[in-house]
Amino acid sequence: MDIVVGVSGGIAAYKSVQLVRLLVKAGHAVTVVPTEDALRFVGAPTWEAISRNPVTTSVHDDVAKVRHVALGQGADLVVVAPATANTIARMAAGIADNLLGTTLLATTAPVLIAPAMHAEMWAHPATQANIRTLADRGVHLIGPDDGELAGGDSGPGRMSEPEAIAEAALRLLAPQDLAGLTVVVSAGGTREPIDPVRYLGNRSSGRQGATLAVEAATRGAEVELVAANLARDVLAAAGHPRIRIRPVATAAELASAVKDAATRADAVVMAAAVADYRPAQAAAHKLTKEDGILERIELVENEDVLAALGAARRAGGAPEGQVLVGFAAETATDPEARRERARRKRERKGADLLAVNLADAEHGFEKHDNAVEIIGPDGAVVAAVAGSKRIVAAALWDAVVALRN
Repeated sequence: MDIVVGVSGGIAAYKSVQLVRLLVKAGHAVTVVPTEDALRFVGAPTWEAISRNPVTTSVHDDVAKVRHVALGQGADLVVVAPATANTIARMAAGIADNLLGTTLLATTAPVLIAPAMHAEMWAHPATQANIRTLADRGVHLIGPDDGELAGGDSGPGRMSEPEAIAEAALRLLAPQDLAGLTVVVSAGGTREPIDPVRYLGNRSSGRQGATLAVEAATRGAEVELVAANLARDVLAAAGHPRIRIRPVATAAELASAVKDAATRADAVVMAAAVADYRPAQAAAHKLTKEDGILERIELVENEDVLAALGAARRAGGAPEGQVLVGFAAETATDPEARRERARRKRERKGADLLAVNLADAEHGFEKHDNAVEIIGPDGAVVAAVAGSKRIVAAALWDAVVALRN
């Protein structure tokens, strides 16, 4: 998607550098349109380096391509952050004597503004009247937050954090093609206790599963996230009004939670790394070398949750049309070898789609990026995507929607 980020002249402009970075990292093409005053806080070279696009403030540049209106016409979303009291007033009045003003008048895309100013300026009747005018025109608002302001003041007027603005922006861009659906996503890695302090586990952080849950909720679904030992920051990132988080620890607990939720789900995505085996018996006390039994631990096989879901669906224990998705982390360097293993696994487990992800030093577990090929019902690769885990999540839900249609 093409996003225009307008930056007006306030000290909060420095925070918008992170906003642009987040939008670029999410896979979008970002063009920054600063005002002349904004460049007094953050220079054009910074915006160009972060956005990877040229930056100008003049309506007289690139006249042959009518840049002063082309930016607005081509945008899928326009974000103004920070939106100062002056910029908000100019937007409400329709003033277009700079590139940001002409872009805003020329666009039919959604517009999101993140106000930033001193508390008295935000509370002023003129500013509040301008905000109401913009809201009546369909402009979206995020913030301002209540907190510390420039000069040591405090109160409402602080620009929302870049992560919150990026989330609001991505929500406006997301198609609502999962609206009305209930989906289940498992995430994280199970832990099988050996004794009260040790366990058998794996390196899954749960970021991909949590991102899948957020992407589904953003696209309108009601989501049950079965979370196996997710770190606090990963859980926090999965916060969304349409996500219900169900924490679990072991493979048995995950199996019970997922199978229960799957009976009412339109789609189930098994992104968690589930332990294949567990200790036959967990000790009630911490085992020591003196016990002499740490050298050999008897293991028993855990239930194959994905296969159980496939069997239950074939037996009529799932809603009609339910889509079942599995994940397979592979380290094989030969792409065709990974695909062939994924095809066999998809067939064996009864899944509709199987996402095979390369797990190496750059991708997969404990990384922010991933590389995935999605194998469809006929064994063909229906999608191949590499990049941030949000990009991967979007591609997977695209495949689910295509299959349902």
